[in-house]
Amino acid sequence: MQMKTAGVIGGGAWGTALAQVVARAGLAVTLQARETEVVDSITRDRVNAAFLPGIELDPAIRAKTEMADLADCDLVLAVPPAQHLRGTLEAFRPHFRPGTPVILCSKGIERGTLKLMTDVLAETLPEATPAVLSGPSFAGEVARGLPTAVTLAVADADLGEALMARLSPPGFRLYLTDDLIGAEAGGALKNVLAIACGIVEGRQLGRSAHAALITRGFAEMTRLCVALGGRAETVAGLCGLGDLVLTCSSPQSRNMSLGLALGEGQTVEQALAGKRSVAEGYQSAPAVRDLGLKLGLDMPIAYGVAALLAGEATVDQVIGSLLSRPLRAETDG
Repeated sequence: MQMKTAGVIGGGAWGTALAQVVARAGLAVTLQARETEVVDSITRDRVNAAFLPGIELDPAIRAKTEMADLADCDLVLAVPPAQHLRGTLEAFRPHFRPGTPVILCSKGIERGTLKLMTDVLAETLPEATPAVLSGPSFAGEVARGLPTAVTLAVADADLGEALMARLSPPGFRLYLTDDLIGAEAGGALKNVLAIACGIVEGRQLGRSAHAALITRGFAEMTRLCVALGGRAETVAGLCGLGDLVLTCSSPQSRNMSLGLALGEGQTVEQALAGKRSVAEGYQSAPAVRDLGLKLGLDMPIAYGVAALLAGEATVDQVIGSLLSRPLRAETDG
């Protein structure tokens, strides 16, 4: 298939960064943003001043507000917040060409339905060819062209090879898998775990506790992946462990910074006040807990974060419950 034009749905920091990547790969890019201020800023100044300030954007990127402007694109990257993906794809449906690859770049589990993003895509655009892009990547670094490696999950090997070859400009390296569920599972949980790591930092519990939390959090991630039908080795790669390490290691992460504020004693309302972009982990935590309980999984860190964000437990109560868990073999949970 020809790949000369690409559409990016979502004018936030990550959507803008991915538009930059695709433009550097040589495609003409239409970035659809619902905020007119974003479209005006990019059109006038070649900068997304609202969400990615200070980074000049490639001239091949044109910004539009209407979904209709994506109708003729050869492939589409869907980058809205996970909880808005369904509504966004439904709005795009009248302009969608059957068979067009749709690369899902949102991370999370849909609240209420407990569906993965690939499930949402299958229900809203059943004639789309699905793919998942996930891995350790901060938008600002990607947009500036700093070295980044991520996972691209595509069921069809030939399409996967074509996408990988077409969307790999210098500095942005794709690794291919056919395990879409595994690629999604890591991204769905890592934002919740990053909140926990932020709490550890905010409470000044030390680097040992931080390392232990990442490791035990990765065990929860692996359990979720396998229970959903993915492969453990997938989340051991960039889209799972890699993404977890990055998101849990820097206050650049909105999720870790939320946890940091909570660990320092702020309430959830105080920590979220004035934030234009809400941390995905805050939105996904209830769905992660509901799905884990439905599957009968032992995920104490994720459950503790969900309880804290829902006002059901304090930081000290969550920490105490984790430290008082029964002693067991490491591989038992």
